[in-house]
Parts: sequence; C-alpha cells; structure tokens
Amino acid sequence: MVFNWFRRQNNDSSSSKEKQGEDASAKEPQAEQAATSTPTTEKAQDVAASDLLAFAKAAYKNIQDKQQSQTVEVSSSVAPSETPPDIAEAQDIGEVSTAEESVVESATTLSEAQQTSSEPVAEEAADRQLEEVNEPTSPVSFLERAAAERLSKQERLIASAIAVPEPEIVHSVESATETPEMSFDEGFLWSAEVLAAQGRRAEDVSLEEITWLKKLRQGLEKTRRNITNQLKAIVGQGPLNQAAVSEIEGLLLQADVGVQATDYIINQLQKKLREEALPADAAIAYLKQIIQEMLDAPEKKYPKTAFSPEKETLNIWLITGVNGAGKTTTIGKLAHLSQKSGYKCLIGAADTFRAAAVEQVKVWGERSSVEVIANPGKNTDPAAVVFDAIAAAIARDTELLLVDTAGRLQNKKNLMDELSKIRRIIDKKAPNAKVESLLVLDATLGQNGLRQAEVFSEAAQLSGVVITKLDSTAKGGVALAVVQQLGLPIRFIGAGEGIEDLRPFSSYEFVEALLSG
Repeated sequence: MVFNWFRRQNNDSSSSKEKQGEDASAKEPQAEQAATSTPTTEKAQDVAASDLLAFAKAAYKNIQDKQQSQTVEVSSSVAPSETPPDIAEAQDIGEVSTAEESVVESATTLSEAQQTSSEPVAEEAADRQLEEVNEPTSPVSFLERAAAERLSKQERLIASAIAVPEPEIVHSVESATETPEMSFDEGFLWSAEVLAAQGRRAEDVSLEEITWLKKLRQGLEKTRRNITNQLKAIVGQGPLNQAAVSEIEGLLLQADVGVQATDYIINQLQKKLREEALPADAAIAYLKQIIQEMLDAPEKKYPKTAFSPEKETLNIWLITGVNGAGKTTTIGKLAHLSQKSGYKCLIGAADTFRAAAVEQVKVWGERSSVEVIANPGKNTDPAAVVFDAIAAAIARDTELLLVDTAGRLQNKKNLMDELSKIRRIIDKKAPNAKVESLLVLDATLGQNGLRQAEVFSEAAQLSGVVITKLDSTAKGGVALAVVQQLGLPIRFIGAGEGIEDLRPFSSYEFVEALLSG
C-alpha cells in the first residue's frame, strides 16, 4: 500500500486533535496492553509515562512485523525460480569438478605454450647476438633503450600471466528490499509520543513517519538549543513574571521571530499572567499553544484541510524563489514525494536564465524517476517551456506538474514580469487545472526573506511557503515571522540535504520539535 504523505492525517482512522486531552490509555486499547483496568482521570498523570512506553513498544513491534511480512513476500516471489537443494548441491559438485578440470587443462596448455614460446624467443635472441657481432655497433639513445626494456618487461609479464576468472557478483534479495534502520531509542520514543498526542493508533504508525520526525528533531536542534535552554533557565526561576517576559521577548527577537510576531506572543503571555501565575512547565506548554495557533491561523482562509494534489486532476505548482534558496532541490524532493505518494508527476524546467539550471533539474528528475520537459536551447522563453510542459502533462494524464521558474531577486522587474506571464499562460492553456504557487525561502536568511515574500506574493499570487535549510541555522523563528506578517501558510519544510528530507508541514510536530527538550 502506498503511503500518501500529502494526506497523512487521513491515513489513520482516528481524529487528530480532539483526543489530545483524553486519557492516554483510551487511545490504545488495541495496542498490546495487559492492563487490567482503565485508569481514572485522577491517575492519568501517574500512568502517562508507562502508557507512552507501551504505545511506543506496540508501534515498534507493529513496524517490525510489517518489515518481516514484506521480506517474506519478496522471498516467496523469488523462491519458485530457485532449484531444490539436492539438485543445487549436485550442480555445485559438477561445476566444481568441471572447474577443476578446466583449471588443470589451462595450466597444462599454459605450460606448453610457455615452452613452445620460449624456444623461438631463445632462437631470436641468439640471432640478435650474431647480428650484433657481425654488424657494426651504432650508438643507441637512452630513450630507445628504455623503450626496449619496457617492451621486454611487458612480453615477460604476458608470458607468465595466469588468467583468473572474474568473481561473479551475486545480488542478494535483501539488498533489493533494504529498509531504513530502526532502533528503539530516545528519538523513537519522542516520535511515538508526538504521534500518540495527535490521536494516532499504534498499528497506524509507519516507519517513514518515525524516520521523518527524528530528522525534523535533529534538524531543529540548533534552534531548539538556542531557544529552549535559555527559556528553561528563565521560567525555571519561578512563576512567570514581568521580568521573565522581558527576557523571553529578547530571546524571541534573537531567534528572528520578528517584531510583530514577538509582540503578539508577549501580549498573550502578559494576558495570561494577569489571570494566574504560571509555573515553568505550564509556561512552556502555554507558549507552545500560542505558537501553534499562530502557525495554523493562515490556513483558516483556505477551504482545504490539507495541502495536497487532487487525484485524476491536473495540478500545477509554480515553484518560485531566489537563486540559492534551494528551489531546484525542493522541486526534486517534491517530485520524489509525489511519486512515493502515488501521483503521476512531471517537471517543467522553465528556469532558462541560470547556467546549468536545466541540467540540475534533469539530475533531480533521474533521482526521483520523474520525466523532465525542457527546451534544449539556451536562454529560451520560459513561458514557451511552460506551454510545452502543460501540453505534455495533459497528453500523459499527469496529476502533478511542478514548474521550475527562474530564480530572481525581488528588485528584478523584468523577471517578475516574466513570472506574471507564466501565470497567464497557465490560465489560458489549462483553465481547469488546480494552480498553486509556492515560494521557497531560505531559513538562514532570517528577516531578509520577508521582503522577498512580500514582492513575490504580488507577482505570483502565492498560496504558501516552503522553508528550507532549517537544519543549518539557529534562527528557525523566521517561520513565525512569515506567518504573522504576511499571512502565508507554511506548506512544506526541509530539514536536511537528502531526497527524503522534505515533508508536508505540521504545526504541532514543528512546535514539539522546536520547544521540547
């Protein structure tokens, strides 16, 4: 069964956020528990850790069972072609005997050949000596002597060489069905806790989700270290007060959260402080709640609950951004993600201005097994490439067309006009297509990315943002700045350089990876 990453929240049979406040044991009666009775709400906190460990163990065992079943299926499909063991042993004995006979024969023929070849060589050497004695000696240069010695060495090596058959390369079935390594470690427990909090059942947890959550947590480690450690030091001094709020304000500004987003968070904290004094754990939990509500706010303007391509319909995604933000790499990762999720995908290489941009897209197309539509000429019209790509997508019944546009700065008016022209071509050539425009932002740019997003939103009618390189910066707070100041939802995040290191954005998972110690 294909795991649809775009509709991951719909892969499980339970709701996601309505069950966060419920008892942890109520989530997993199917898991594996040998608990004799259901704990009451008063005892829920005491048994939360044991229930989480049980959930993680059940999920781990379920993933192992799936891997074993897949291995058995592959081995059973290969088994009919194998020979019975008795016949195989007989064949091996026969092959060994014939191999030994051939080796003996080759050795005898080689010795005979050496003997027969040595005789004419000796005669030729004697003739040469007689000729040298009879004829007058002529001076021989150093290069000629070196060439003659090198030639004689080659002849001796060829004469004494023994042919050794090349070893046969045997491709095992296990290498074809290789799966990522899975270990029951602290990262697995944290990932299981995040999935359980979203209402996932143990039997619905997949290895791909666990692997991605581990990568996300590792990718945000720099930002988490920069924020969480200092945040714990501030709130650990006692109940949250006005002085602590001022320190939190400076901490958020250092993480490139932005002035507007920081003011909103501080105002919410101060409002809560007027109602009650917050201990350390409650303060961090309330901060998580504020940030998650900020990240989810722009999605309320869109009717779709999940940002995903529609099946059996042409979806066109324009990928925009400046050079160096990871735009072309994001296209390759999106193509790989759509292929894994069961969509028919195509790439249009419309970045005809940057040198080697088309070749780079083709490399990513080969890695993700996705066809690339490109114009062989240089500095061709990007709109013409988009026109050809749409025609090819319609002819191939493609479900997702990813269009790579020219990387441009926000002050290049001609390039921005070209982007508007591409949008007009799409509206004319594919009026019924579902068109989305995504802006790729480099998380390392911080507040400089906001100006890019402002200008791009005017020309490209942006419907979302892809934030990349979160693993290489300690200022991942730019995600909050983009959401708060521009009202653009975050659609995808990249937390690594690998082809698997880009996934759909989840506000809950992002906040937990950012603020959980």
